[in-house]
Amino acid sequence: MLDTLLSGQLLFAAVAISATYALVALGLNLVYGTMRLLNVAHGDLVMLGGYGAFWAFSIAGISPLLTLIAVAAAAAALGMLAYRGLFRGLLASQRAAARLESNSLLLFFGLSIIIQNAVALAVSATPRGYEYLSNVVQLGNAALTGNRLAALAIAVALLAAISLFLRMHLFGLAMRALIEHREAAAVVGVDIDRVQLASFGLGFGTAAVAGALVSMTEQVSPFMGFPFTIAAFVVIIMGGLGRIGGGIAAALVLGVIETYGVALTSASWRSILLYGVFVLVLMFRPQGLFGRRAVVR
Repeated sequence: MLDTLLSGQLLFAAVAISATYALVALGLNLVYGTMRLLNVAHGDLVMLGGYGAFWAFSIAGISPLLTLIAVAAAAAALGMLAYRGLFRGLLASQRAAARLESNSLLLFFGLSIIIQNAVALAVSATPRGYEYLSNVVQLGNAALTGNRLAALAIAVALLAAISLFLRMHLFGLAMRALIEHREAAAVVGVDIDRVQLASFGLGFGTAAVAGALVSMTEQVSPFMGFPFTIAAFVVIIMGGLGRIGGGIAAALVLGVIETYGVALTSASWRSILLYGVFVLVLMFRPQGLFGRRAVVR
């Protein structure tokens, strides 16, 4: 057991899955943080990104690393279209404001079912995969594949870039202001509609990029997105709703728990670990592991 815990292979696997979870959860956190919309279809964007990379490589031989830009742009455009067509009016309605989270949950759930079944009808439900950068790289006592190394490097770089954008760029600061206090952001002149549109685009785009990265190491199928949705919700609950830095730290915690937990038990425990962590955090730390406890005065 000690050899398992000290395995470099296992540590790399934990860090790799953590980076993927952090990237998926980041997009979900942006949408929820700025608009309080519960996007339960978020994992389906991961699936669409995975299929985009798969078909580009299978039909045209285009590297999934190059496809990242295209799938991100397509998903961002889809997000902006969804915002303009479905959610802008919902957010602007005073009567719907009290039921915003429940209404968005139902709307996104319907979209999720439509997306999954449309893809299944179009390309069948058979899992599909391809081989790319499968060469083995030896680092110490760990044997790592090139595709996992590339996916980890890109995910970390993208997380770092978005974090810097949110901390240093004027528009990123406007997003953070909207997450922290919506009314105050409006008072100081933040263009709420523009920030919400950008949050949809960035949130959808990062999820699709995560899907393209996942497709290099796993098979894609129309119904693969749900576990990523659950993992993303667990991450943002653990990290604190709307807290980007906390979400990244929580993804690392979840990745370690999942990877080492499965290694010490069996793969059938994966869902138990994910849901178990989710329930325990909601019971004993509802503001998140890294969130601040609200003080009622």
